[in-house]
Amino acid sequence: MGAERRADPEGLLPLTPVALNILLALADEERHGYGIGVEVRERTGGKMRLGPGTLYGSLKRMVDGGLVEESEGPDEEEADGRGGYDAGRRRYYRLTGFGERVLAAELERLEGVVRTAQAKGFFAPGEPGRGASFTGGV
Repeated sequence: MGAERRADPEGLLPLTPVALNILLALADEERHGYGIGVEVRERTGGKMRLGPGTLYGSLKRMVDGGLVEESEGPDEEEADGRGGYDAGRRRYYRLTGFGERVLAAELERLEGVVRTAQAKGFFAPGEPGRGASFTGGV
């Protein structure tokens, strides 16, 4: 990905649901790949499960694109003795500054979509899923 693309987060929008959920999983702390998958599954109530191919393929593209970077991982994992047998092999990931800007731009875009839906009476503010139902044909 070129420097000009990295300068403009909006050039990557809209994000795929997988990319959005990976960025959200990394928004509050760095995590290893399996931890990202667990966080996404738990946060979505099991509605999104990232298989290894999807997760690690997406992470590779996100690293290559400058959204995410590998890190050493939290120091406390080794210090508290709970790291497990493979703690040294785990790859940890964290958002880059560019990744944070892309996530913020996507959340702003989605907020606009929700405002539009509310203005059209699809659901009341603060009550997603309640209100008029979608009956249009696809």
